[in-house]
Amino acid sequence: MSERQLVVAGNHRQHQPNKIMGKKRIIQKSGEELIAEREKVEAAVKKEIKTEPLKRIQEGRIYISSTYNNTIMSLTDAKGNILAWASAGNIGFKGTKKATPFAASKVAEALIQKAQKIGLEKVSVFVKGVGSGRDSAIRTLASKGLDITAIEDITSVPHNGCRPRKARRV
Repeated sequence: MSERQLVVAGNHRQHQPNKIMGKKRIIQKSGEELIAEREKVEAAVKKEIKTEPLKRIQEGRIYISSTYNNTIMSLTDAKGNILAWASAGNIGFKGTKKATPFAASKVAEALIQKAQKIGLEKVSVFVKGVGSGRDSAIRTLASKGLDITAIEDITSVPHNGCRPRKARRV
């Protein structure tokens, strides 16, 4: 190959300079990047509510939906009208980190801040789903000063399920 052909071939493959076939490289984050990511999450948790409700509410409900991919929490009044909500994706977690118990506790902290601005004191907690954030979200709600009157599991359970596939003939 001539020099010109080598330069063209080199420029063509600049996006993969040290690629070794068959080897996977895992990028490790430095300590400063991890600290910056944690500060970003903390800032998202402490975000202000944009609108203030007209009346202050003492009693309400918190619905926790915990799946394998995310944790979503909704704050409602006694009738079921949504006052505030928070989710792990909304706070700033991405990918598999949204399903962690740590993310669920941060979601609970964000929702507690919104509940305190509304003036909520007593809550009934309704948990739905099988994710890993169920317990940590409830523990965070209890530890941050909300008076929990009831905890109820409303996860739907199939009674008989779908009709099975027909038998395979060989």
